[in-house]
Amino acid sequence: MTEPVKDAARPVCVPRDAEYLAAVEDLLAHPLVRSMEEYTQHGDTSCLRHCLNVSYLSWLYCKERGWHAGEAARGGLLHDLFLYDWHRHAKETGEYFHGYTHPRRALENADRLFRLTEREKDIILHHMWPLTVTPPHSREAYVIVMFDKYCSLMETFHKPLLQRVATQEWIPSRPAQAQ
Repeated sequence: MTEPVKDAARPVCVPRDAEYLAAVEDLLAHPLVRSMEEYTQHGDTSCLRHCLNVSYLSWLYCKERGWHAGEAARGGLLHDLFLYDWHRHAKETGEYFHGYTHPRRALENADRLFRLTEREKDIILHHMWPLTVTPPHSREAYVIVMFDKYCSLMETFHKPLLQRVATQEWIPSRPAQAQ
C-alpha cells in the first residue's frame, strides 16, 4: 500500500455543495484517500479527481430521484481506493488483471479505514460490472457503474467534467482518524 500524502493539508478542488461535502468530508480528510491524487487514472486525471467526478455526478443523480445519495457519494469516492499506479502495476507485480481485481482491493482498503454500509460495499465491489461477472445489488451501485464509465471516457479523451459546477478549494479542518 502507498504512503499517505506528505502534505494531506493541501487543498483539493471540490464542488461548492455543503450537503455533498457533509456526506464525504470525513473520507476526503483521510490521508490515504488524499493519496489517490498521486496516481494518474485516465488521461491526465488523477485517481482522486476521477473518484470525485464519479461521486458528485452520482450524488446529483441519486439526490434528484430521492435515492440514497449520501451512500452513492461515499461509495463513488472510495470505488477506486486501490492505492497503486495501475499503469505500472502488472510490470512491477506480475498481476495482470487490474480491471478484475481492483474492486476487491478498493473494498478491503475502504473497509479497513471506514465504517461502510452494505450499499457502499456493494458500490465499491461491483463498480466494474459487466467486466466483473456479478452485477450490483442496489440501484445506487448501477448509478456508479454508469458514471464510472462515463467519467472514464470523458477523462481519457480530455473532455471537461463538472465545468458548470461551482467549486472551491477545500482543506480538512481536522486530521482524519482511522476507525
